[in-house]
Amino acid sequence: MKVSQKGLYALQAMMLLTRRYAQGAIRIRDIAYEENLPEKFLELILLELKNARMVESVRGAKGGYRLRRAPSEIRLSEIIRLIDGPLAPFGDADQLRTLIDRDADHRALYQVFLEVRDAAARILENTTLADLISRGPAAGFHPKTGERKSGERKSIRKSAKKKKAELSVLPMLARSEGA
Repeated sequence: MKVSQKGLYALQAMMLLTRRYAQGAIRIRDIAYEENLPEKFLELILLELKNARMVESVRGAKGGYRLRRAPSEIRLSEIIRLIDGPLAPFGDADQLRTLIDRDADHRALYQVFLEVRDAAARILENTTLADLISRGPAAGFHPKTGERKSGERKSIRKSAKKKKAELSVLPMLARSEGA
């Protein structure tokens, strides 16, 4: 399974919308700032999520984006499949089953890939946005108010550089365009 940078951005945005679910719509600018995401790219991602009926847009002074369904109803597998496609390393599960049936010399290898795909799919299909948030609040986040402590803006900016460095530690999650 490969999760692209775009997929990571989508998951991060959805987590922020989950943390601030009770607050209503959040402006794209605020999502981009808090998650340190490129605003123009985020707009395209949110549009895809909107077309898939996972988020909705709200117009007006208090407008922005909010989750269309409760966080407990949105599974990680939905988001990843929407943004990055099938969860299997070689297309989808049916394609792997076909390879298992047709290629006797490599059947065991394809069977392992199918097992990996099934295990990953099982985890992602049984994990909701609410599950992620319940694993523990983000640093500086107040679960009751959904707001950060005063004076944390500077620490958010500093942590943004650290976050980018951490992403490079997970190269197996990001899909390269040429692969």
